[in-house]
Amino acid sequence: MLKIYGSMMCPDCLACKKNLDFYGIPYEFIDINADLHNLKDFLKMRDSDPVFDHCKEINDIGLPALVKEDGTVTVDWEGFVTEKGYTPFSEESSVSCSIDRKGC
Repeated sequence: MLKIYGSMMCPDCLACKKNLDFYGIPYEFIDINADLHNLKDFLKMRDSDPVFDHCKEINDIGLPALVKEDGTVTVDWEGFVTEKGYTPFSEESSVSCSIDRKGC
């Protein structure tokens, strides 16, 4: 099953969840703020998977992080939804979680 590492405080994570729910795509949401074990699992993945290199370069957290059933990781939830044959939608938000306030 698809796993999503995210936070209920992250507007990108909430948009991702809304899309997956709307299109009926099953997933397990792992809130990194709900439990230190969840945060440690995410940080271990973020520290070792090159998919996060660009996120780290631009001071983004890398959320939401989607772990597909085959174990590959993506931080492009909109691309994932598109790959599934759906059109992603998002609600504009002035909230962001990165240090520079440009993304999550």
